[in-house]
Amino acid sequence: MEPPPAVGVAGLLGRPYKTLRLEWSSELRLLRARLAVKPIQCFSLSVMAEMRQVTDDITANPGLVRHLVMTSDVPGVFNFGGDLALFVLLVRAGDVESLKLYARRCVDLVWWLENAANLGIHTTVLAQGDTLGGGLECVMPFHKVIFERSAQAGFPEVLFNLFPGMGAWDFTIRKAGLAVANEMILSGRLYTAEELHYRRLVDVVVDDGQGEAAIEKVVQEVDPRLRGTLAALRAQRLAVPIRHETLMHIVDLWAETALGLTDRDLRLMERLARAQARKAGGGDEGAVEEIKRLELESAWGDRRTGFDRRATGGSDRRARG
Repeated sequence: MEPPPAVGVAGLLGRPYKTLRLEWSSELRLLRARLAVKPIQCFSLSVMAEMRQVTDDITANPGLVRHLVMTSDVPGVFNFGGDLALFVLLVRAGDVESLKLYARRCVDLVWWLENAANLGIHTTVLAQGDTLGGGLECVMPFHKVIFERSAQAGFPEVLFNLFPGMGAWDFTIRKAGLAVANEMILSGRLYTAEELHYRRLVDVVVDDGQGEAAIEKVVQEVDPRLRGTLAALRAQRLAVPIRHETLMHIVDLWAETALGLTDRDLRLMERLARAQARKAGGGDEGAVEEIKRLELESAWGDRRTGFDRRATGGSDRRARG
């Protein structure tokens, strides 16, 4: 496959994107990507294709971009993660190859971000709202992660018997350690910005409305020492490497696991997708509230199961006596 042709700033900004809004600062050579995916702010195939085009254009123009910033144009939501409606459709059809194709496109994005320092680019991301599943996976390879205080994030996949398969294990382990990765991925719970900062997954927490100023501060601090910062980040990646081969093996496991989801699991996914659509439509409640309800229902289910087992055990003992 031939590399894409160099397009320059005009070509970079001039493409007719539907899910992205690009902005350019010539003084800092800063490209900002604002995500606005409809009807649900998630990683749909369309936004993945457009983001791939952006990263291809950047790669084809060495030295053009020094800073890449990603934010959301959807109030209250950074990104809901995977396209749950698509997952349900593919699982019901038994289409494991399409599941793998989708997941590999997600890995292509996080892998590009993982290697951005090799291209001479410093990356910054700002989350001003719900950041779930693949949304959080996308955030973690960025060099600087900023959260506004009301933002919440987590990996809810275990609630419907799946797991985050596009880098969550690797990046969480590198940034926070295995114990934190186990806690976050196996519990399915959501975390506040402060909790994520304590676990070293978020670099900067600011009050709501201060995210834009935080981006500017990060970029202004990094730019005068960009070469040294990027060299240090490249050394960091060598010291604690993430392997593309491992990411791809996990993708295959994720897709094969998805095919084993039950009808109950798929209904829970559909329920969460509907909650995401409500939030995208301006509703007061959305995916975060629905996840909390699922957590509560799961907790009550575990409690009832334990009670039933104790009751059955007692009956058995009485019968044996």
